[in-house]
Amino acid sequence: MSIRREFITLIGGTAVAWPLTARAQQSERMRRMGMLLGQAPNDPVALARVAAFHQALQQFGWVEGRNL
Repeated sequence: MSIRREFITLIGGTAVAWPLTARAQQSERMRRMGMLLGQAPNDPVALARVAAFHQALQQFGWVEGRNL
């Protein structure tokens, strides 16, 4: 097989597989959320509130790094 045919075969195979790969890599839309607190960042009460907030988000299907 000539180099030209090998190259054309490679390009053709890539063109066919490209849409399948692109669809497989799509994920959910990422959302951004902010939280304003009036306490110091290392305050135990503030840390407990943030942990409860994260837990509630996870219960509703929001996962940090996946869709949030």
